[in-house]
Amino acid sequence: MSATPLLTIDDLHVEARARNGAARASWKAILKGVSLGVARGQVLGLIGESGAGKSTLGLAAMGHARRGCRICGGEVVLGGLALRHLDAAQLRDLRGRRVAYVAQSAAAAFNPAHTILRQVLEVTQIHRDLDRRRARERAVQLFERMALPHPAAFGERYPHEVSGGQLQRAMTAMALAGEPDLIVFDEPTTALDVTTQIEVLAIIREAVRETGAAALYISHDLAVVAQIADRIKVLRDGVEIEEQGTGELLAHPGHEYTRALLGVRSARAKTNAAPAAPLLVVRGVSAAYGRTPVLHEVDVSVQRGHNLALVGESGSGKSTLARVICGLLPPSSGSVSLDGAPLSPALAGRSPEARRRIQIVYQNPDVAMNPRHTVADIVGRAARVFLGRDAAGALQRTRELLRLVGLDEDYSARYPGQLSGGQKQRVCIARALAADPDLVICDEVTSALDPLVADGIVALLAALQRELGISYIFITHDLALVRSIADEVTVLRDGRVIDAGDRESVFAAPGDGYTGQLIAATPQMRLGWLDSVLA
Repeated sequence: MSATPLLTIDDLHVEARARNGAARASWKAILKGVSLGVARGQVLGLIGESGAGKSTLGLAAMGHARRGCRICGGEVVLGGLALRHLDAAQLRDLRGRRVAYVAQSAAAAFNPAHTILRQVLEVTQIHRDLDRRRARERAVQLFERMALPHPAAFGERYPHEVSGGQLQRAMTAMALAGEPDLIVFDEPTTALDVTTQIEVLAIIREAVRETGAAALYISHDLAVVAQIADRIKVLRDGVEIEEQGTGELLAHPGHEYTRALLGVRSARAKTNAAPAAPLLVVRGVSAAYGRTPVLHEVDVSVQRGHNLALVGESGSGKSTLARVICGLLPPSSGSVSLDGAPLSPALAGRSPEARRRIQIVYQNPDVAMNPRHTVADIVGRAARVFLGRDAAGALQRTRELLRLVGLDEDYSARYPGQLSGGQKQRVCIARALAADPDLVICDEVTSALDPLVADGIVALLAALQRELGISYIFITHDLALVRSIADEVTVLRDGRVIDAGDRESVFAAPGDGYTGQLIAATPQMRLGWLDSVLA
């Protein structure tokens, strides 16, 4: 491919509006003079912690700044077009046709009132001028390439009727449908299990090579980026830390921050806690959505002060089991008990105390928080409802919890739309802790966080466990996280338990071939790992 850049960003400055009091506002720098270039057929990886400016830079590549932000300096040139000088109509024509964006949160990006197929068809019908029949054929082909179930019928579903990982793959298919020159991938595999992640990474890499498109690949997972990027740029606090070829950066990182990112996956494994009395017991639980069965006679238990990891691919029933435990989905059979006392199948039948004792942190923070409420409202409500705090006490509790999860107190006045993906997830963790629960269900709790922040969150949860005796259920596809924090592991597939035991026995001698596949599919920090797995 030509080394001439398709996309050039030169000395880019982006600011966000920061309110100081009710009557006036100032501007805060988000990107501080960042430059980059990427040619056709090349992938540039953007790495950095939450709030580093990665997504802001990706959006700027489309000539866009999110609400409350402005591009205040520098140039963005795509295929000879200076995007800052185009009007709104020209930019609309450009987006989807010449440049496509795969957002971090597919659930927030899809319209819940329309089927997935209808939204994918819009891209090809508008930007590629295909009739409906040919556009549908193109969509089904992409669904099949993305390993989505029943490709011919998958698009007839609505976004809420598929798992988070399936929806993320559908969004990648939608971006590819328009055959763009530049694709911005913003955490495209965050919600995917490790086996599906391999497939999607291979598809993305193949699509870039086949079409000759250029790509920006934004992620906090350096091991993943290393499998697909030709070069990697490291950002922190809106400033470029360093940029090198992928192999050179892995072998000889030039900055202490980059070295910290490379070393975070070598965290010491958790020492299994001593056996304790069961806190939660699930026996023979089956559940369904309408007439579609999802769980089949599932048994799990969580001991007090222990961590249970629920592992399995997207659609295996992990989040459905969490909904059953919380009372959000009554099971068709089976029982759930807490401290030996049976819990009502439905949330409405549970006492306020029972509801307080079990809290959940959802996988997708974008749809878990009311965008019209401030962080103080979101976190403080749990303190008011479950602990009886007044307004002042709830605000004090909110500020304490924000400090615990690594956010400044002034974030209490912000709205969700003013937070990065990782910051939103930390707010959701603070909200769950506000009720002083006995059991916290963490549904992909670190998937939106960069490795260093995720490591801090895991350390925080472990410290709270030692201090308060909290138990955790970690729903995850990150087996590195499982190794570092789990006491027991349960593996689900197609709604059934196929493997279970303490962490060491499951990893050392997995009882099912599928468990071994999951272990082998965990990304490793070395060049060529993806090729070795696909071989």
